[in-house]
Amino acid sequence: FLTSALGAAMVKGFQGDDLSGFGSIAACAKHFAGYGAAESGRDYNTADISENQLRNVFLPPFEAAIEAGAATFMASFSDLNGVPATGSEFLMKQILRDEWGYKGLLVSDWESITQLSVHGFTENDKESAFAAASAGIDMEMASTTYEEHLNALIDEGRISEQQVDAMVANILRAKFKLGLFENPYTDPASFPELVNEQHRHAAKIAAIQSCVLLRNENDALPLNRSALKKLAVIGPLADAPYEQLGTWVFDGDPRHSVTGLQAIRESVGDAVEVRYAQAMATSRTRNRDGFAEAVAIAGEADVAILFLGEESILSGEAHSRAIIDLPGNQEQLIEEIAATGKPIILVVMAGRPLTLEKIVDKVDAILYAWHPGTMGGAAITDLLFGEESPSGKLPVTFPRLVGQIPMYYSHKHTGKPPTQETYVYIDDIDSWAAQTSVGNTSFHLDTHYTPLFPFGFGLSYGDFSYSDIKLSADRIDIGGTLEVSAELTNRGKYAADEIVQLYTRDLVGNVTRPVKELKGFQRVRLEPGASQTVIFELHTDALAFHDRNMQRIVEPGDFHVWVGGNSETNLKSAFAIAPVNWAPQAG
Repeated sequence: FLTSALGAAMVKGFQGDDLSGFGSIAACAKHFAGYGAAESGRDYNTADISENQLRNVFLPPFEAAIEAGAATFMASFSDLNGVPATGSEFLMKQILRDEWGYKGLLVSDWESITQLSVHGFTENDKESAFAAASAGIDMEMASTTYEEHLNALIDEGRISEQQVDAMVANILRAKFKLGLFENPYTDPASFPELVNEQHRHAAKIAAIQSCVLLRNENDALPLNRSALKKLAVIGPLADAPYEQLGTWVFDGDPRHSVTGLQAIRESVGDAVEVRYAQAMATSRTRNRDGFAEAVAIAGEADVAILFLGEESILSGEAHSRAIIDLPGNQEQLIEEIAATGKPIILVVMAGRPLTLEKIVDKVDAILYAWHPGTMGGAAITDLLFGEESPSGKLPVTFPRLVGQIPMYYSHKHTGKPPTQETYVYIDDIDSWAAQTSVGNTSFHLDTHYTPLFPFGFGLSYGDFSYSDIKLSADRIDIGGTLEVSAELTNRGKYAADEIVQLYTRDLVGNVTRPVKELKGFQRVRLEPGASQTVIFELHTDALAFHDRNMQRIVEPGDFHVWVGGNSETNLKSAFAIAPVNWAPQAG
């Protein structure tokens, strides 16, 4: 649901209302499909996904991109269920073209056609060209198998001219829609100046809204300027203008970046002494050469602000990690600064979720800033000093340990779900304990069965509470709409935004259904002490799924529904979808 919403928004943002309009560019939905489930999380790796899981989880965001008008699609590098996506007629023809009726341009990924033979799917480039063209790939990116072999394949009667005509037509149709024949060139002078104030403001707002406050013990944040005399700013990412831009920024210019150190100094001026220690040359540094200076300034400061995480090169395409702790000696740096007894505010810049369990209790606050871009430092500073309240929510579950992965909130219930009563930690097992299967449930012995931070989680300087969930009916017909409402109250001292989330569970299904599924979210701003009734409309179409015969159905039965601030919310109600011929009884 979330990926569908994000993908549709990106398509609309890139393309606007008219592909031929000023400033519009063609969006490309990628990587189609299943690339997100590559084994071991390694880019380009094999994905093995049941068709039911594929249709219920991995394909809906692509269908949402089509509904949003995506002009192009790109085939995945990966092997999906034994067939590389670039050569998959099932994906490209059956699903994309036939079932969804997609008419847009379909392009390979970079040299993914030649890689069909590397997969072991084809014998050589000629056979790769044949497989990709037969699957329906219109355009080849970077490699030249079409240029070198399509003529011969036509001469041999293996590819028809009509097939090539259809491929060319899809390419030409995209160019016509983009207006490239009427206006093939653009004048850079016609566009706004790069890094103008309006764009910088938008970048700052985006960074503010995407930072997630994960921990805030004893209201360590926001910082009180009037109570501060000395601040210690520490870490390899505190003043790293390039690193905060993140990955895939070929046109990013670090000269425009506002770093955390720079923004903090500008914010406090001469009223607070700000001392800085890099502590580590990079996020990967394994020595402690810079620790002494960092510990010294932390010991003399009122508060230590640590900017840690991953430099940009550790994230992005083909930069997968097997261990997703803080890299280098960052954990040791935290331990040494924690020994000073001074409050620690940890700002994490990273391109992925990191496993933070070993250090979470050693710091007073954690602000997860991801790679926040040009205005990241200014956004983070506004959040640290309470000019803005954090409102970001986690778009992915944060595990305790890497061995829990894959870990996600929308998992299946299983026949032996873990509970606190059945959970046993490895150190609590008696010596020579007898082996038994009675009462066992599904969990790891060496960590808790819950995540460190759940999907949808994020703290605020407001203090939000949820109450009084109400439904417009306890039973609705297929095709009907249910109104779900709850009361949201800000009991805190600060005005703040809350992302209110709607979740459902289908209790019994033709195929087993997830324990929770996100079905809606709204951003709501409340002043201190204010309340608002938040209303969601839930149509039965939103509860549809693909059954064991791969048919998309809405099934009668019982459902649970929750409203709250993250996926572990417990404010719950229940309703039912009525059987097709059901009618209410008189009286």
